[in-house]
Amino acid sequence: MSEAATLPTRRDEAWRYADIDAVAKLGADALADWQDVAVASGETKRICLTVGGDAPEVTRLRLTVGDGARAEVFATSAGSDYTRLEIEVTLGKAAHFEFGGVTIGGGDAVREFVTQTVHAEPNATSNQTVRAVHWGQATGNFLGEIKVARHAQKTDAAQDFKGLLLEAGASANAVPQLEIFADDVKCAHGATVGQLDEAARFYMAARGLSPEQAQRLLVQAFIGDAFVELDDEGAREKLLEKALTALESSAL
Repeated sequence: MSEAATLPTRRDEAWRYADIDAVAKLGADALADWQDVAVASGETKRICLTVGGDAPEVTRLRLTVGDGARAEVFATSAGSDYTRLEIEVTLGKAAHFEFGGVTIGGGDAVREFVTQTVHAEPNATSNQTVRAVHWGQATGNFLGEIKVARHAQKTDAAQDFKGLLLEAGASANAVPQLEIFADDVKCAHGATVGQLDEAARFYMAARGLSPEQAQRLLVQAFIGDAFVELDDEGAREKLLEKALTALESSAL
């Protein structure tokens, strides 16, 4: 569905780390299109995405999740230019939203996930797990906003972000935001950014693995957390392979 849109600026909280020059190339009309997905009460809907290419790209999803329903989104973002996946979710009573995402790549691209999860009714749950692996001058971002309505008691919401920087010039940003009006809720978020475990890499080298093999295994284990809740093995392998192909095609 399309709606009027104007170009954002970094004064807009949800665009504070975006590549505004790349967004300008897309134009305001490209930001007007949302893919609307309704999940009926009691149903389950899963969306698996690989996003990003060699030109700026913005993908926007708007999910309405009915009472007792479950919505899952799993994504790998590995484009060579600015890539943004934006998700807005509204949860009904006892509904669940699961998001697992990986941003990965080098160059100087910005790759980001931006989510807004609205707990509109009681007893709903949400869980978001994001992993970012970057090198060169690249940046991985996760901006996750959780809103809990006044009567949405027994909400249980969690966000977990971890960034892995393979070179000194890379960066990662995590911006959790909570807006809570109910008093009987559990909302948790965590964010860490670090480098590869050199002890583990040394251990693997001592057992005959090449540096490239060791790095692949360590990165695979790191990003695998994002897809733990994806019980479709084929889909999980495709998302992982997309990420690992980006790693192997680099000059690291």
